[in-house]
Amino acid sequence: MATPADADIILKLYDLRREEVMRKARNYVGMEFWPTTVEEFKTIHNPTNPNNVYWRQVISFWEGMAQLPLHGAVDPELYLATQGEALFLRAKFAKISEEATGNTFMPNTKKLVDASEKASAAFEGMVKNLDARRAQMTAAK
Repeated sequence: MATPADADIILKLYDLRREEVMRKARNYVGMEFWPTTVEEFKTIHNPTNPNNVYWRQVISFWEGMAQLPLHGAVDPELYLATQGEALFLRAKFAKISEEATGNTFMPNTKKLVDASEKASAAFEGMVKNLDARRAQMTAAK
């Protein structure tokens, strides 16, 4: 069960997300970067790609924050209920990333989602919606 201390941590996480460069990074990764092929996805991993820093900042932030509930520092259900962006990013990139790299994408977030029926259902819904959007984008190319 969540405590006032858990709520304080969640509010601090929200505040960290508001930092100016983090907002730009989150906007790029969440809204602008929509790879439809493995080749397009791999471009973000090139250190000379100017958006590579945004990618690393956002993904490492959410994977680091997932450690909090995994290690008991914050209630997992509260974290999952308030930090949907991490689930969205995993849903958006897991298939293409795992196809490109052969590694589990955002493994800490995956552990949290897998441990919660509610989060698993929300995640599956996101995957379906994002797959439909990606199919529309591919058809439009």
